[in-house]
Amino acid sequence: MIENELYAARTYDRGMWLLERTKLSTLRRQVVRQAAGDTLEIGTGTGANAAHYHPDVTVTAVDLRPSHLAAALEKAKRLNPACSYTVACADAQWLPFPDRTFDTVLGTLVFCSIEQPELALAEIRRVLRPDGRLILLEHVRGRTALTRRLTDWLHPLWFGLQGVCHLNRDTAATVAAAGFTINATSDHARGLIQVIFAGAPAD
Repeated sequence: MIENELYAARTYDRGMWLLERTKLSTLRRQVVRQAAGDTLEIGTGTGANAAHYHPDVTVTAVDLRPSHLAAALEKAKRLNPACSYTVACADAQWLPFPDRTFDTVLGTLVFCSIEQPELALAEIRRVLRPDGRLILLEHVRGRTALTRRLTDWLHPLWFGLQGVCHLNRDTAATVAAAGFTINATSDHARGLIQVIFAGAPAD
C-alpha cells in the first residue's frame, strides 16, 4: 500500500512537469511569495509551493493524501529548510484548526476539485484572522467568449474521465458570495488561469 501511494505521488509530479514549465511556475512563485505570517495551504499536493515561501512564514500544509504530504514535507526540508513547514491530513471542507488561527490561507489549483467549495470557504473564513487574506491561483471558466465556450464544452467529458476536476467554475464569484472582499484579480492564459486576492470578511 505504501509503495502504491509513493508511486502515485511520483506519477502526479511527472504529470505536472510540463505544465510547471509554462508560465504557471512563474505565477505560482509570485503568488506564494505574497503569503505572510501563519499560513495555511489547502490542497498542497506534493509540495509544488514549498520552495517559494519566505523563510519567516510559518506554513501548515494540508491535503487528503498522506503520500502527497510526505512528498511535500521532503521538498520543504530540501528546498526551503529555513521555512517552518508542517503537514496535516485534512479536508478543506472540515479544517481541524481553531477559529482565527491563520494570517493567510493559500490555495493553488485546488478549488476546481473541492466537492463543495462553499463549505471550504466557510471553513477558511472561520480559521482566518479578521485582517487575514485568502490567496488563490486557480484554473477557472474562461474569461473570454472563446475560452468560456471551450471550458463549458470540455467540462462534461473532462469530469467524466476523472471525476474530480471542474473546468468551468467561476471561483472569484464563489469567493465573493462567501462574504470575502475581492481586493484584486488577474487573468492569465487567455483567462483560463486566475489569481485572486481576497480579504477576510468582517465579523
